[in-house]
Amino acid sequence: MTIPLLALPHVGSTPPSVRARAFVFEDPRSRELLERIHQLAPSDATLLITGETGTGKEIVARHIHELSRRNKEPFVTVNCGAWSESLIESELFGHERGAFTGAIGAKAGWFESADGGTLFLDEIGDLSLPLQVKLLRVLQEREVVRLGSRQPIPIDVRLIAATNVNLEEAVVARKFREDLFYRLNVATLALSPLRERPGDILALARYFLDLYTTRLGSGPVTLSREAAERLVEHPWPGNIRELENAIHHALLVCHGSRIAVADLRLSTLLPKTPAPPPGNAQRSSLEDALLDLFDQNVPNLYEHVEETIIRAAYQYCERNQLQTARLLGISRNVVRARLAQFGELARRSRSCSPAPGASACGAGGPLNHAGKIETGAAAAAHG
Repeated sequence: MTIPLLALPHVGSTPPSVRARAFVFEDPRSRELLERIHQLAPSDATLLITGETGTGKEIVARHIHELSRRNKEPFVTVNCGAWSESLIESELFGHERGAFTGAIGAKAGWFESADGGTLFLDEIGDLSLPLQVKLLRVLQEREVVRLGSRQPIPIDVRLIAATNVNLEEAVVARKFREDLFYRLNVATLALSPLRERPGDILALARYFLDLYTTRLGSGPVTLSREAAERLVEHPWPGNIRELENAIHHALLVCHGSRIAVADLRLSTLLPKTPAPPPGNAQRSSLEDALLDLFDQNVPNLYEHVEETIIRAAYQYCERNQLQTARLLGISRNVVRARLAQFGELARRSRSCSPAPGASACGAGGPLNHAGKIETGAAAAAHG
């Protein structure tokens, strides 16, 4: 099977953007991705594509459309993060004349424009919560209602959504609706960053070399061995788009017909790395517990949480007040006052029942005649 090279159409002088404009399938990870694309493309299932900015999500979405039964119908692409809140609803669902100031005529939205074909919603994580509700309703009912109208319009659209954020984390943070997430997450494609598929780097570099030498009207230009090695070693935080920019710049400044390492303008930025899983898991568990309490409308929630934390820390430190204070990062006086407030100190003194003249069980020392724990010289004097 011939391994395809995919590219977005270049119309005139395309303005710079962060999206990738070419994709190859030379690396083993990319070949696995291609197999999955061929599995998912023939269906009409809603598809969610994830990956860092510049990894080629729109190119993959277009290829899926081309391989589907809808390939003779429109492919409409929308960047959800490129429109203001006041405009995107009208653009998505359309409007009738007079629906708002400036609506001088009726206009079909992107869902209607993509009828029979595919609608690609890029950066869907940028949609506001109210718009997420309306999008969910469209996906459930398979119809849209234009702004200023009550007449539903049936649609036949395959939706492909893409995002560079973790939607599961957005759901936990209440920034993305859980029901919409599950509606979108029918089938998924995860695009690896370029640094994780090094087998694609030189193939992409050669493609961009050919593209820009043709545009610039220069003769054939090749990469020096050192430049090729440097390209493969680079972490590519900007992914495919950064590689395209690097090749374009190198062709503008290189002398002769070979690109040297010095001709490459490579970013010194490091790729984003996720936080360590244990920390993420702990934070997520704590946030989940708090969100559950919020939903339960627990009375005096702050006092309840504070008491639970101090009691748990006190038990963890084997009922040692000083260690509890150090663990929580607060003063021992605060710990002692809270333990007394929660009845821990009184309960301990009753449960221990020390013999006459013996010290109490508390970690702080013997009790004085006022019932308070003594420390330092006072404790020694009673010893």
